[in-house]
Amino acid sequence: MHRLLLLVASLLALSGCHAEHAEAKRLDAACEGGEIKSCGLLAERLQTGRYVLRDESRAATLFTRACDGGLGDGCASLGVLHQRGRGVKRDSVRAVRLFRQACDRDGLDGCTRLGILHRTGDGVPRDVAQAGALFTRACDGGNLSGCAQLGALLAAGEGMTRDDAKAASLFQRACDAKVAPGCLGLARLHASGAGVARNDSLSLALYDRACDAEEATACFELAGVYESGRGAPQNYQRAARLYRQACESRHGEACYRLAGLYRNGAGVYRDSSEAARHTSEACTLGFDAACPPKPRKS
Repeated sequence: MHRLLLLVASLLALSGCHAEHAEAKRLDAACEGGEIKSCGLLAERLQTGRYVLRDESRAATLFTRACDGGLGDGCASLGVLHQRGRGVKRDSVRAVRLFRQACDRDGLDGCTRLGILHRTGDGVPRDVAQAGALFTRACDGGNLSGCAQLGALLAAGEGMTRDDAKAASLFQRACDAKVAPGCLGLARLHASGAGVARNDSLSLALYDRACDAEEATACFELAGVYESGRGAPQNYQRAARLYRQACESRHGEACYRLAGLYRNGAGVYRDSSEAARHTSEACTLGFDAACPPKPRKS
């Protein structure tokens, strides 16, 4: 009986896999036939390797076709590839232009990403009010990443009146849809008891969820909880693993904190060469406190 159940489960899995392959072929044929939306959907699969061989270069070609055909979401996705230098040459100026083009065409992810740049002043003038307007537009249109970003502004009181309760509601909506920044924001509120009841165990679970979704800041902040022992039992080994995970995702301060653990032999073997390596890496990633002091001008 057990073997029969395993056989049935295997056949169902194979049939599902076959169906996904068939769908990918259908999208390919439809795209070649001029159906722009299919080009975008196929590009998404090629970008992630979902039931097709991962090919970010071809994904970029198809996102370009979708964008040129007027599909806002295609412009936003192409912008992300240019922003990260994946499958195409890294070009932050073109990424900004594509995000703006996407937003103008109701590609709401483009609005969110453009808002993030305006919040930080990365490649565009820093304009928190503009960022808030873009996040609001995206969130109102159903883009939950936009809701998470709007929640972050409300929780910080940045460019708008602070409202922790409204921020918590927005974070919850985003987190329920597996949007990692939403889970991160909600974790912070439960850790501090701002706008929601303080709940350390729920905060840890939310940090974990966001970290598992490759939100480097969540891994970094969770590592800090375990290193300090505030909000969870102190656990240097777990802190080291989480700092390493965030460092590998290019979080400069996480590399610096990991260097400190190697320097002190906390949770890892004391190793001055590893400490020096991670300190240098932190500096390269832009964490200025890790960089050697600049010589004073005489």
